[in-house]
Amino acid sequence: MASTPHSVLVPLLVLLHIVSPSLQYHRDHDQKISAVDLAALASIKATLTDMPGTHFFSTWDFTSPDPCSTFSGVTCSFNRVNILQLGTGLSDSPGLAGSLSPSISNLTELTQLLLFPGLVTGPIPPQLSRLTNLRVISLTNNRLTGSIPTSFSSLKSLHTLDLSYNQLTGSVPPGLTELPQLKILILASNMISGDLPRVSTQLLHLDMKKNKLTGPLRSPSLPLSLRYLSLSENMMWGTLNGLLSLSELVYLDLSMNQFSGPIPASLFNPTLSSLFLQRNNLSGVIPSRTLDPTSSSSYGEGSIVDLSHNLLTGQLSTVLAGVESLFLNNNRLIGAVPEEYIKSVYLGTTTTLYLQHNYLSRFPLEAGFALPDTASLCLSYNCMVPPIGLKLMACPAGAGSLLSRPPSQCSVFNNRSSID
Repeated sequence: MASTPHSVLVPLLVLLHIVSPSLQYHRDHDQKISAVDLAALASIKATLTDMPGTHFFSTWDFTSPDPCSTFSGVTCSFNRVNILQLGTGLSDSPGLAGSLSPSISNLTELTQLLLFPGLVTGPIPPQLSRLTNLRVISLTNNRLTGSIPTSFSSLKSLHTLDLSYNQLTGSVPPGLTELPQLKILILASNMISGDLPRVSTQLLHLDMKKNKLTGPLRSPSLPLSLRYLSLSENMMWGTLNGLLSLSELVYLDLSMNQFSGPIPASLFNPTLSSLFLQRNNLSGVIPSRTLDPTSSSSYGEGSIVDLSHNLLTGQLSTVLAGVESLFLNNNRLIGAVPEEYIKSVYLGTTTTLYLQHNYLSRFPLEAGFALPDTASLCLSYNCMVPPIGLKLMACPAGAGSLLSRPPSQCSVFNNRSSID
């Protein structure tokens, strides 16, 4: 019996040896965040401040036993910060001011970094490239300056990069558009210059509107996978031939550039339900309908096509009949408006049809054929007097007050068109 205490003591010592690290583990994790991450958050807070009316940092109490669950915008996994959202994103919140600390790069398990709208200034820390797990970077609607760090080319896991609505300058780093996982690239409303970079990744969404891009759309600069492309309000030029192979597009906005030449027939496809080419120097005719057996045969609800303020000529084909909002004004179209468009307005399929400031000669509306009061139809300043009952239908203020062109303009232009 004397040996019993010894036989009990040995297993007890073994048990204590096993349990004590566990006890130590729980003591170390009472704070539930790594010391490195906590120090990084303190440095981040030191360079940012709540603007009046914003209370984002009110929960960042560094004496808290569990910052992972009490700090606004901080999400942890296994006691490491993996998501950081700076700001509330609420419409009534002015956001944050200050600058982005390079210490963000010490959050080495970070997968998402989001900065909501505010007045954050200064450069984007190039040290962010150390965060090799990053999948999402969204730093939008602030006043960030400088260029896009070339070091971002090392972020091989990056899926989404949104740096829109800042004051960034310089060109797009070539390696950025070669990142293997990148699907969404939004750099809109900055001061980025240079040519559109060649995109060799399977990008789905590219938005670079309102920048200072120049040069043509080179083929094959853009990937076949692209579904959304916006390059509006730049200084790009040349033809649209670089778009010929982009069969997956559902949204295309190249408006307010200096593109010229004909519009490729492949863009008149109902699957491309949002098409904005207005205010360029595009010429030629609108092609006849060519049905693609692999696509929808007609435009659907919510479709919009804007080809206004170009140099399009010839008679209006029926290819765009059924578009919900259709803007063909301020071109050089001639002849009669096809009945398919009138029927589409009558049925309510087309709710907006702007044809003003062309050289159209007839709108064949049958007597007693009343169009919906909700239709926005404008026919002013063409080579015809709009049918009775349509004179007062909605025209924008820019259409002017004249119902018809002077006959001299119509005869000269139509004679020239017949010669051409």
